[in-house]
Amino acid sequence: MGTMNHFSFGWLTPTLSYLMACVGAALGLRCTLRALAATGASRRNWLLTAAAAIGSGIWTMHFVAMFGFTVDGTELRYSVPLTVLSLVVAILVTGLGVFAVGYGRHRARSLLFGGLTTGLGVAAMHYLGMAALRMHAGIRYDAGTVGLSALIAVGAATAALWAAVTIRNALAAGGASLVMGIAVTCMHYTGMAAVHVHLDPARTELGGASPMQFVFPLAVGLGSFLFLTSAFVALSPTAQERAAYAEATELTIEDFQPDRPLDHAH
Repeated sequence: MGTMNHFSFGWLTPTLSYLMACVGAALGLRCTLRALAATGASRRNWLLTAAAAIGSGIWTMHFVAMFGFTVDGTELRYSVPLTVLSLVVAILVTGLGVFAVGYGRHRARSLLFGGLTTGLGVAAMHYLGMAALRMHAGIRYDAGTVGLSALIAVGAATAALWAAVTIRNALAAGGASLVMGIAVTCMHYTGMAAVHVHLDPARTELGGASPMQFVFPLAVGLGSFLFLTSAFVALSPTAQERAAYAEATELTIEDFQPDRPLDHAH
């Protein structure tokens, strides 16, 4: 049985991975709030941004954490198609969750469906990411621990969505993002606790790409996307701010209009 180390870089990878999960969740929940205050195409675009943010944050969290994962006696490589598929699945399934919240007519049902799909999206991304792993060993999972990891993801994702859309302010969204970051991180390391590795003496040639060849550049790109989009969302005015600006502009124009001439009798 191979000896695994989940923290080969100490607390660096868990800390960075938690940060990425929080950034993705904060951005996604903030965009969901913007969507609830918008209509038409604007609502759809905010929800698409939310799905991309949460899905990218989940994916980046997982693979940043995996940089700290090593197995004695074998190198680790990743299947490029499966790694990309795990990112697509994370965004698509998370998108189902946020669109359910954004367009659902029944709040309780929408939150339950949104939390379920978002949580399962977290779990699906994790295990697809693990399926992309290539090494000179076989992997076996403990079914009970896998189930527990999925329950953690679903429960905390539901709680985070509830807090974000019920309290509806920036502070609540920030707190919910911390909860969701904890959920994703706990789900990841619970899922990793389910892993049992058995070294393969056959030593066939490994396919795929090394983490530094493919995963690291993609993770840096997604991280940059999250931070740049966060800056854009933070600087863009909310619907209430735009309405207040329009009202103030209208009042200012009225103040500077010349008095209307008096009507004179002929």
